[in-house]
Amino acid sequence: MPAETPRRPYNSGRRREAALRNRAAVLEACRELLFQDGYHATTVRAVAERAGVSVETVYKTFGGKPGLVKALWDSTLAGDDEPVAMADRPQMQEVLRTGEPAAKLRLYAGFVRGIHERITPLFTLLTQAGPEVGEVLEAGERERLIGVTAFVAHLDETGALRPEADRAHLADALWALAGPQLYTQLTVGRGWSADAYEEWLATTLAATL
Repeated sequence: MPAETPRRPYNSGRRREAALRNRAAVLEACRELLFQDGYHATTVRAVAERAGVSVETVYKTFGGKPGLVKALWDSTLAGDDEPVAMADRPQMQEVLRTGEPAAKLRLYAGFVRGIHERITPLFTLLTQAGPEVGEVLEAGERERLIGVTAFVAHLDETGALRPEADRAHLADALWALAGPQLYTQLTVGRGWSADAYEEWLATTLAATL
């Protein structure tokens, strides 16, 4: 009897690497097509073809166009596609470690500026796409409110807020002041530089909080 050909061992690491490469290629293809053709003209099939993967792969990974756009939003917001919460990223961890309140707020303003510099082009594109992408933008705002609420709680716990401060009110104020709408109005609409915005935000947060 001829000897059986040994089975090749299952390589989960190689499979994971291929999946990550495909995911990165799909997200980049989605970004390119959105800015080239607009939201409505960008289809899952077109993204799959540009990324060199099957349509089924896109649906399996992202669950369709809304999920794909949300994943692109999240990776753009963070600056990468790593599964690390914004609060756990090095820049935000530095903010949380800093003891002096004014220095903490300056670092936080720089953190917010960096997010807006990355996300503003995509934010502007999606706000012009109509109600179809409303859930993506609304989800982003809900997540941002959770983040700023946690930051205000941190400020309170570290003694950076006035004793009579209303945490919920301040969280709403911070959510409005640090939002993409205001950043876009000041930088795109009024021609402020990112440096000017960061300095204004730090000063305004110190006065407000």
